[in-house]
Amino acid sequence: MTARRDAAGKITLRALTQVADLPAADWDRCAGSDNPFLAHAFLNALEQSRCVVPRTGWQPTHLVAQDDAGTVLGVLPLYIKGHSQGEYIFDHGWAEAYTRAGGQYYPKLLSAVPFSPVTGRRFLVAPEADFDTVAAALLQGAREIARQYGLSSLHVNFLSETEADWAQGHDMLLRLGEQFHWQNDGYADFEAFLTQLASRKRKAIRKERREATERGIEIHVFQGDALTHEHWDAFFEFYMDTGSRKWGRPYLNRDFFRRLHETMPDRIVLVMAQREGRWIAGAWNMLGRDTLYGRNWGCIEQHPFLHFECCYYQAIDYAICHGLNRVEAGAQGEHKLARGYLPVPIYSVHWLADPGFQRAVARFLQEERAHMTGLIAELDQHSPFRQVTPTEESE
Repeated sequence: MTARRDAAGKITLRALTQVADLPAADWDRCAGSDNPFLAHAFLNALEQSRCVVPRTGWQPTHLVAQDDAGTVLGVLPLYIKGHSQGEYIFDHGWAEAYTRAGGQYYPKLLSAVPFSPVTGRRFLVAPEADFDTVAAALLQGAREIARQYGLSSLHVNFLSETEADWAQGHDMLLRLGEQFHWQNDGYADFEAFLTQLASRKRKAIRKERREATERGIEIHVFQGDALTHEHWDAFFEFYMDTGSRKWGRPYLNRDFFRRLHETMPDRIVLVMAQREGRWIAGAWNMLGRDTLYGRNWGCIEQHPFLHFECCYYQAIDYAICHGLNRVEAGAQGEHKLARGYLPVPIYSVHWLADPGFQRAVARFLQEERAHMTGLIAELDQHSPFRQVTPTEESE
């Protein structure tokens, strides 16, 4: 996409073929420091390790908005996609329907963090700039790219609720989903959290934690300077073994984790399980300003409840000890509910270039939103937290 000015002559847009084409300081000034997945270093590690390149179905086309003086006002992470893998907002049914109707769904245009179902800002507007003006220019520019290249659609996944509301006012269709997040209610320690659960759930978690570390299993948590290449070599073995069984072909390679270790060690929380001096399982997390984000788990030995211990209970422990507000435990998994992770809505917005297809998807999404709203309400009824009676509240 060539550089252009908007009608007001105030904003110029240009597209990048790699995030490295913009200085990290400019990108990070717009992205902020709250969410590690939006950092220049994270996205650059994906691209430089060749995990996110046209060959893998991800063609970077990041949009940059600048003023007349060349100051960067905002950025939009953007990819031309040749498939729907690694997105966690599932539109395969749309692709099949559009193909049956004689259309070509792929390639499409996507704003998201590759392979990362984590909520965050997507229209990364600098703090001193006017959000509506800059974000509208970025959205318009993304649609122009879709039209210019004959792409079927534009999708923005896992954006914040505020941005989702804003995007609906700019002809984007809202899609509602759900995840399970743990919320810190100011607990002093893990035991204080457990006291808020119903007795049966509390006993079950204690039993799971005991059994997870039987057979001589030890749990270690590494961050920053404590992380070594030995840890990453072991974790990558787990990741490849488990990922190959789950997905057929894991998305990330060893070079990505090397680059992440070199550029963002303080934002990584690696939970590792060891038995008889051998690393046997691990869970990779990323640390935000007030949130711990669970990403990938892997193991080379199967032990009861070890997955729950490494991924869910250790994450809660870490969040409490470090005063974090919540833990986002990744996509899907109603089994998380019994372990204190409650259902929350997640948002994506969509634009289909074909008006008839846009209308059909709009009707589908209206019905789906009603279903998801009901599902979240129903799941809430199965909360593991004990019900406080009016008498208890007054005491």
